[in-house]
Amino acid sequence: MDMRRRTLLATALLGAVAAPGTARAADPGPSVTLTGSTLLDARAVYFVSYDGLVNNNAFQKNGLLTYKGHQYAAWYTADRSAVVARRTLGASNWSTLTLAHRLKSDDSHNVISMGVSKTDGRLHLNMDSHSDGFFYVKSAAGLLDNAPAWTSAAFGSVGTTLDGLALTSQFTYPQFIATPEGRLQLSYRAGISGNGRNALAEYDGSSWTALGEWSGSTGTYTSEHGSSTARNMYLHGIDYDTNGRLHSFFTWREQSASVMCDSGGITNHDTGYVYSTDRGRTWRNDAGTLVGTTGGSDRVAVTDTGLVIDPLNPDHSLMNQESQATDSTGLPHAIISYVPGRFGQCTTNYVTDRTANGRAFHLRKNASGGWTKTEIPIALNSSQRTKLALDRYDNAYAIMPFGRIAAASKSSGYTDWKLLYDGGGLNAFGEVVIDETRAGQDGVLSVMYQEKSSGTTPSALHVLDFGLPA
Repeated sequence: MDMRRRTLLATALLGAVAAPGTARAADPGPSVTLTGSTLLDARAVYFVSYDGLVNNNAFQKNGLLTYKGHQYAAWYTADRSAVVARRTLGASNWSTLTLAHRLKSDDSHNVISMGVSKTDGRLHLNMDSHSDGFFYVKSAAGLLDNAPAWTSAAFGSVGTTLDGLALTSQFTYPQFIATPEGRLQLSYRAGISGNGRNALAEYDGSSWTALGEWSGSTGTYTSEHGSSTARNMYLHGIDYDTNGRLHSFFTWREQSASVMCDSGGITNHDTGYVYSTDRGRTWRNDAGTLVGTTGGSDRVAVTDTGLVIDPLNPDHSLMNQESQATDSTGLPHAIISYVPGRFGQCTTNYVTDRTANGRAFHLRKNASGGWTKTEIPIALNSSQRTKLALDRYDNAYAIMPFGRIAAASKSSGYTDWKLLYDGGGLNAFGEVVIDETRAGQDGVLSVMYQEKSSGTTPSALHVLDFGLPA
């Protein structure tokens, strides 16, 4: 190979774009440096339900978030009280408030999720729901903008509606998302596992409005084993990119076990993708075809074409509600996990089989418009979920069960995955919660985890801070 061709190849591999006669250093690859560890609660509530903990379910959005120089965390303490805390970024001490609500049941789905309405500077919390009613409270206006006294009096009374808006009697999986204009949206599931619909509500700074349901539960899905006529769409997340497009990866969960090779598996199948360019009012498949209208009769359905970007039948214990993120150019990324076919074509116990042979995969849309999938070459050793974060250079970080952190560089095309932090000494239970707002804007990866305990003995809840490339 001559020198000119070598130079061109090196430039392409580094992703550098430079004018003639100039030089540009390559963007740094991924790295993590532990910069701090803080204790949120020495005695957080502890019980194992659905293989998880109520304070550390990866599908929480958000259990930990940052806004205007402060970081906020929410959890249930030993006496089951809901608490919310904040600290100044970089501080070691948290100031904790107890809210007027106690966890009603030992169900790990009943997480606390937080959101910020930028139009009026309020913190919103949705708590304690699994296919039944929810509990909701919001702070006084301006609390997050002016940093006034952090006291329980800054929060209103806890209610069972969104300021009078009831939504549904079967409510699960609250996820708050801020629109580019500063409105706050709430994504949730109406219905039950295997027979539910995704829906949205919106807060404009003065009141909540129900936008309606946008995914459907009806239609027939047929595998090589049998058919199912009801299901729900499990979201890996829901996120606006830098251009204002709303993205969501998902899996389908069938109601009927007849679609599986063995009843000990799990009926999740396929990874799909939809997006919205009008703040969640309508939904399109990857090709741009309209496939659903929020609040309308035409909802995103299993029978719609063009939804599936990574096909997989229900025999591999595909996990639902894993994670997703969008990069600085607006391209969507996701983590999915299942038992690959090289370990067999039929899982018979999804916990045992995922723990023994489960692998996570990085799935992303590439710059040419196609989809690229890369296996993360680190065994899960767990049945649980992995979180995804992207730094300011679009390097990818997979925060795996037990607090392990693997990463891959954008410059390699995300092919150089390696373990950067092994979680040694944490005694972390499994899934972790991350601050999705900090990695890109502050160059810090904050990870909330709870120590492993036994039975219902409370355990310590911590936040780790890792410095990312500056």
